[in-house]
Amino acid sequence: MIAWRWLGRVGHADAVALQEAHRQAIHAGDADAAVVLLCEHPPVITLGQSADRGHVLIDDDEAARRGVTITKASRGGDVTYHGPGQLMVYPVVRVRSVVAFLERVAGALAAECAAVGVDGARFERDPAGLWLGPAKLAACGLHLARGVAIHGWAWNVATPPAAWSAIVPCGLAVPQMSLAEACAARGLPPPPPLDELAARLGPRLVAALEP
Repeated sequence: MIAWRWLGRVGHADAVALQEAHRQAIHAGDADAAVVLLCEHPPVITLGQSADRGHVLIDDDEAARRGVTITKASRGGDVTYHGPGQLMVYPVVRVRSVVAFLERVAGALAAECAAVGVDGARFERDPAGLWLGPAKLAACGLHLARGVAIHGWAWNVATPPAAWSAIVPCGLAVPQMSLAEACAARGLPPPPPLDELAARLGPRLVAALEP
């Protein structure tokens, strides 16, 4: 049985350490260690294993002035941003097919978008992510070890547009969009707070990811 937990706002390094602890427990045979961790991070730019440092558009001094940490991450992929208003989705589970796993998570996110009136969100395999029209709603990046994933998805729920000025997200010159922006464009009320969305998304993800 997969559990889910809302962690609130937690540092990126602490969230990764918790994921690693759950992965080690799964590797050790703990049947109850599989979990979906949901949280929000303080502002942080993460560099994946194939990151191009040139896709970070600010230097360390400017990052410090903005209160943004820059750190390396074990996940695949390039450069991305995490911060307030973004719901992080970290399933620490066994993965048999990476594409099927990503599709299931993306499907749960798209269903939550539809639940607040934003239909049409879809998973794209290349470049991987959750998209709405030409804009990216959520980015994904994983690290697999002995069949168990950590890291996961960053869902732009109410991410301030200015946050993206510091990077070239995933090295792609494509627009980033938040669910809040999509709601506003359609004349809809803003999405619920992250803790409420997490309470709805958690059970949906568990149902989608159960073997």
